[in-house]
Amino acid sequence: MLITEELTYRHSDSFELTSIDLHIKQGEIVSLLGPNGSGKSTFLRLISRLITPGSGEVLLNGERLNRMKSQEVARNLAMLPQMQDHQLDVTVGELVEFGRHPHRSGYGKLSREDQEIIDWAIGVTKLEKYKNRMLQSLSGGERQRAWIAMAIAQRPKVLLLDEPTTYLDISHQLEVMELVTQLNETYGMTVIMVLHDINQAASYSDRLIVLKDGSVRFDGIPQCVLCKEMFHSIFEIDAEIFMNNGKYFFTPSTLEKGECYEG
Repeated sequence: MLITEELTYRHSDSFELTSIDLHIKQGEIVSLLGPNGSGKSTFLRLISRLITPGSGEVLLNGERLNRMKSQEVARNLAMLPQMQDHQLDVTVGELVEFGRHPHRSGYGKLSREDQEIIDWAIGVTKLEKYKNRMLQSLSGGERQRAWIAMAIAQRPKVLLLDEPTTYLDISHQLEVMELVTQLNETYGMTVIMVLHDINQAASYSDRLIVLKDGSVRFDGIPQCVLCKEMFHSIFEIDAEIFMNNGKYFFTPSTLEKGECYEG
């Protein structure tokens, strides 16, 4: 569904994303992992066309992304960045309405279909009672759901999320992750997201892609990626790997004194 071919991007003399070749299948939930500065958010911005690669291609459903019209890209792919303007002077309903812009011609009124999809997005994110509330009056978790509602109102085939659970307490984190699962399983959205919580990523993802220093180091199903070698070489820690109810998770510890790892 989404393919990158020898994708590169040079941010500065100290960072370069190098030759990224990935095939993301339709219906996958994929989490991007790695240390700060490894290129996770940069990769999301490249495949959302927010920044232009130095070389290489991004293909969406067989079409070259750089040749598609912006409106067509927005109809197929929605990106929710890490930081949003929570002080916007809009209601939840007005915010979600923005998500229908790629499907509208000119500045005409919302169609019946537009309104039905807006109501659907608000319902799926359980924001019905907040529809007329001002965005800035909501809690962190409620605001995050409102931004996700705006993104899915585009009815995208691919949903890109950059650290969707950052700064949220654990109950709101789980709320967001369950919503992501529902969007994937019930509505068939392919989800690619950046997460820092590795256990969370392993529990909710079909596939984990681990980056370091601008290149892909590990790529596979959670039970294959969660291994001592990965934790040693990527995060420079030791780890014990466990399975519970079919899910894999780890507990970290520092490397033993004198123990080496290969970076």
